[in-house]
Amino acid sequence: MTLVDTDIIIWYMRGNAKAGIALHSLEKILISAVTHMEVVQGMRDKRELAALTVTLAKWKASVLPINEAISNMAVQLVERHFLSHSLSMADALIGSTALSYRIPLLTANIRHYTVIDGLILKTFNPEV
Repeated sequence: MTLVDTDIIIWYMRGNAKAGIALHSLEKILISAVTHMEVVQGMRDKRELAALTVTLAKWKASVLPINEAISNMAVQLVERHFLSHSLSMADALIGSTALSYRIPLLTANIRHYTVIDGLILKTFNPEV
């Protein structure tokens, strides 16, 4: 199992064929509740939101909730890495979700997450 970062969903929704291949190669698509919210916030209208809802249902994607352990871990990561590496709240929560579930994170934004010890990253390059 692999947690899919927000950027991969965005690449897919923009029609990037490589993102589609990457997503379809996964046994199960898992996203953080944060990713779900970030993608919804990027929708321009109800038609796009409906397309997202249909896509997530078609994939049988699971949205992993933020629980107390994930929240606490994210707070520690932000305290430790915001000033030195500008670790965002969203990235801390997504990274903490992957750590909490002990699953790798598929992302094109490797530099956002390299500061998180123990996080297994799977690199996605939309242009290769």
